[in-house]
Amino acid sequence: MASITSIGIEQLRPLQATVGMLEVDAKRKRLLAMDAKSLKAFLKSAPIPTVIGKRERHYVIDHHHLARALWDGGITKAFVEVAADLSQLPDEKFWDTVIAKRWVHPVDERGILRAISAIPDEVSALIDDPYRSLAAFVRDAGGYLKTPEPFAEFQWADFYRTRIPMWTSESQFNAAVEQSVHLAWSPDARTLPGFKSRRVK
Repeated sequence: MASITSIGIEQLRPLQATVGMLEVDAKRKRLLAMDAKSLKAFLKSAPIPTVIGKRERHYVIDHHHLARALWDGGITKAFVEVAADLSQLPDEKFWDTVIAKRWVHPVDERGILRAISAIPDEVSALIDDPYRSLAAFVRDAGGYLKTPEPFAEFQWADFYRTRIPMWTSESQFNAAVEQSVHLAWSPDARTLPGFKSRRVK
């Protein structure tokens, strides 16, 4: 069983290029609303999964939004759960391994696959993909089910990218979420991870 340990937030390295900043900001506000004891208990109960690379860097394989929210909130410590120690591997073998495990997602804010070098070195440099936020808000509104499928929300983001016009205000975003929930129940979305019919509770 993997152990949970506390590390400095600066030790975290992302394995994806983007996050949804609306989702990050919502998480940041929830974190900052907690007292110190509650915050520690929460972070320990939801550790960030990582793999260790060279120079003891922890590469994030999930919960990038939480990692960025911690950084943006000025919270200097994170709890991590190490899935694998790859620190002895040469760089090429390290990247071959995380790619084979489907732990890396070098896709930009337009949904275009890029080189590994497109992934920033720090979580503070993750780029905003607005449709990734839309996908998260749709999931929270019951549009689809949370699933362990790697990068499932990015598949939903790409689904909406070609169907929902970009919003420019909070009211337009709320309308986009409502429209997207209905699209999530449509036949077009049946092959996406977490798809459910409207009847499923």
